[in-house]
Amino acid sequence: MDSYPRTATAFLTCLLLVGGSACAQASTAELNAAWRATSRLGYGPSAATAAAAQSDARAWALQQIDAASEASQRAPVIPAELAAFNQPADRLAANFYAERQERRMMGADATGTPPAGTAQNTENFSREMQQNAAAWRLMACSDPALEQPLLARMTEFWFNHLNVFVGKGAVRPFVGHYAVNVIRANALGRFEDMLLASAQHPAMLLYLDQAQSTARGINENYARELMELHTLGVNAGYSQNDVRELARILTGWTLALPQGEAFRFAERLHDKGDKVLLGRRFTSDGQREGEEAIRMLTRHPATAQRIAQRLAETFVADKPPKALTDRLAATFTRTQGDIRAVMRSMVESPEFWREGNALFKTPLDFACSALVAGGGVKDRRDIQLTLGFLAQAGQPLHGWQTPDGYKTDAATWLAPEALTRRADYAMALGGRMAEPLYLQPFLSPASRERIAREAPATRTGLTLASPDFMRK
Repeated sequence: MDSYPRTATAFLTCLLLVGGSACAQASTAELNAAWRATSRLGYGPSAATAAAAQSDARAWALQQIDAASEASQRAPVIPAELAAFNQPADRLAANFYAERQERRMMGADATGTPPAGTAQNTENFSREMQQNAAAWRLMACSDPALEQPLLARMTEFWFNHLNVFVGKGAVRPFVGHYAVNVIRANALGRFEDMLLASAQHPAMLLYLDQAQSTARGINENYARELMELHTLGVNAGYSQNDVRELARILTGWTLALPQGEAFRFAERLHDKGDKVLLGRRFTSDGQREGEEAIRMLTRHPATAQRIAQRLAETFVADKPPKALTDRLAATFTRTQGDIRAVMRSMVESPEFWREGNALFKTPLDFACSALVAGGGVKDRRDIQLTLGFLAQAGQPLHGWQTPDGYKTDAATWLAPEALTRRADYAMALGGRMAEPLYLQPFLSPASRERIAREAPATRTGLTLASPDFMRK
């Protein structure tokens, strides 16, 4: 414990006052609390954060909420070679349109050669933006010096809640910009601000076909998922007619790729008739109609319960106590959806720290925490290895096809074949890392004994593949 001076001092004091057995229990409790805090409000302890979290896990956890909120208001740190994915959305739209045009012209030319005067460097634009965004996401989740750990975790949570699928081609160039400017920027702000930003972003407009919805041809996809998944929940008591009315309210919310406009409200495409949504009448008021409808949905009691449930499932337990979700929902309602306040309420709750409330890492949790243990992404090989593992493990980055997002419970991810894939990834990554000795105090005696019997070259992989490392 020499690397944890404050805890070591407390441990020696405890020995003098109450004896060894009680001290061992106290030390174990501190280690468990530190592991829980760093693994749930980030992706596990790093060599730099382990000592601070262990000295006072509760105080450290609350500090992370404030630090994440402050970090979300600053521009992300993105290496220059990856930064193009975060160029202004209008420029992304213009470049994507140019790529489409070039592909069409190349398809019309039997030689596959772009006609004279066309750009030569836009053909792979979407793929490059997608790859750069994925690389940055892995770097951000694994290096506390690059991205505040809780902010990376909250970005993952909200991206999953407001999921878009990179496999729908038109979404691909916008997915990284969406993650940074919609999700990350609002991850600890007000829920309604994030939802409004999502509704007006090209990634969501294209993913759920809202860009195609007009007064003459209403598309209900986005309106349905906005109510069923993003806000109220499927059992909140709304009707199919409410879905239809919301879709009418949102007609005209689109984009204009040829003009390089990532969002446009097209008045001529808007349904100007009166609508009734959840008993409230909306008269024709252009874009403001949709904004008011979205705000109304975010402030509905059912939305507070749904968000509270999803946060508690992700950060506390697969089946969280109702008393906890009720308190979180009450905080959400009282603060008009202040996510920072809801997170404080959760971390201050006894349920967050209760040993019986266990969580199992998803594949992305596991990959990010393994990279953290190695000091973050070192090179492109780490990125390719990790992306390959995530694809094989069933959680490809930005790769969930339906708008409900990935599941987070142990029943989904805890299976023998899945554990074998994790072990293979752990051994492959571990062969490229120094042994993370700082993790040893967090492992069970049985794990430490088993790992110590092996050759140094395999110890890192075994540490990452241990049962202790799979939990959070």
